[in-house]
Amino acid sequence: MSKDVIELIGVVEESYPNATFRVRITSAEAENHELHCHLAGRMRVNRVRILPGDRVKVEMTPYDLKKGRIVYRFRNDDPLGNPQTSPVETSSSS
Repeated sequence: MSKDVIELIGVVEESYPNATFRVRITSAEAENHELHCHLAGRMRVNRVRILPGDRVKVEMTPYDLKKGRIVYRFRNDDPLGNPQTSPVETSSSS
């Protein structure tokens, strides 16, 4: 089963009831595009709090370009807004 989603980075503009948010996309692919997003289930289970102004990673389907799902909230001390990736040691045997 292929995962046909588009991953974008945005900023939460407004918070609505039932864990839904209005997010403005800051990625170059769809800059200044607004989405109506809800929290992913994993973020609800872990009780991740989202506030207006937070930088988030959004997944959206190509079938509905107005809705999305928030899957990651970036840390405030991460200046580039890059998601935390697991460090991979690359050793060259030369």
